[in-house]
Amino acid sequence: MDNNVTISTIAMPQSLKQRKQGFESNKLAKRLRRLTGQAIADFDMIHAGDKVMVCLSGGKDSYALLDILLHLKAHAPIEFDLIAVNLDQKQPNFPEHILPEYLTQLGVPFHIENQDTYSIVKRVIPEGKTMCSLCSRLRRGVLYRVAGELGATKIALGHHRDDILETFLLNLFYGGKLKTMPPKLVSDDGKHVVIRPLAYCEEKDLEEWAEVKQFPIIPCTLCGSQDNLKRGEAKALLREWEKKFPGRVETMMTAMQNIKPSHMLDQQLFDFKAVAATGVADPDGDRAFDA
Repeated sequence: MDNNVTISTIAMPQSLKQRKQGFESNKLAKRLRRLTGQAIADFDMIHAGDKVMVCLSGGKDSYALLDILLHLKAHAPIEFDLIAVNLDQKQPNFPEHILPEYLTQLGVPFHIENQDTYSIVKRVIPEGKTMCSLCSRLRRGVLYRVAGELGATKIALGHHRDDILETFLLNLFYGGKLKTMPPKLVSDDGKHVVIRPLAYCEEKDLEEWAEVKQFPIIPCTLCGSQDNLKRGEAKALLREWEKKFPGRVETMMTAMQNIKPSHMLDQQLFDFKAVAATGVADPDGDRAFDA
């Protein structure tokens, strides 16, 4: 009898724990899919008949992007196609078998593009200097070409909410611009539409989803391995703010969707020379701070 009681007391908490984990995972999946669907709708990212090229790096964000888009494709009221594309940059010790095996198991159409951009970056950028800018430009050029060859109508990237906010801070602090990664834009060459369906998703949720799904993560040994990146500073700043002042980061994201050109200083966005008294009360008037 005592033995039965002992087994039962040990088994029940484990069962409850598993149920709780399943419940939390289900909530997380619903949240990520809802936010991705909302971003797609808000910014009109995907249309019926689109062929969406999902850029897959082997990192958590691009894996999550493909996973969520596959789910939306199966349940969306419109039909569109997906093709996963990976650029093998020929980094030393890159496990080139992982992505083909993973995508084959999923049954997803895919294309692996082999291009030795690694050697170019290592040759051009002095040791200790940031590689991101050149690496990114080379990668974009190759992916744009591949998109044209594959007949893709949209190029989907895995940047999330935190990436957008970090880029905003980098441009603010180091570039002297109020600018960030838009959720949708025309590519540098003017030939493609680039979309970021994860624009509303938080990085911490994507990290948790990667653990739940056990994605076969491939670490970046190029720019991702550098420890002197300004982006790392921006990331740390955002996380510190969110810890000390919960809600501040979300408010920043809201602010980027609620811009008042008349209350900034950009003369190209607002005609300050035409400003004149009208005699009519203006609720936006001279209030620099809203309640």
